[in-house]
Amino acid sequence: MVLKKLLSTAATLGTLAIGGLAVSSLPAGAYVACNHDGDCWHTEDRDHAPGIRFDYHPDDWYFHRDWDRDRDHHWRGYHEGRGYWRGGVWITL
Repeated sequence: MVLKKLLSTAATLGTLAIGGLAVSSLPAGAYVACNHDGDCWHTEDRDHAPGIRFDYHPDDWYFHRDWDRDRDHHWRGYHEGRGYWRGGVWITL
């Protein structure tokens, strides 16, 4: 009886541990968004604006770029609120 309860508890703990590992391995919902002017920024949402299209890349795309030499893309810093960069200016949605 004690052994059965011990095995049941161990199985439950093992299932919880595996579930915790599975959840922690899910990718975070973060992206690098770029507009057609070459402005790129970090975002957690895929925003949509009428008449404007953004290209979304995985968050680690930032680390695979040489921002000092890239003439087509310009990294813009974090900005509070919902919006996008255009020509170096933050546009609030």
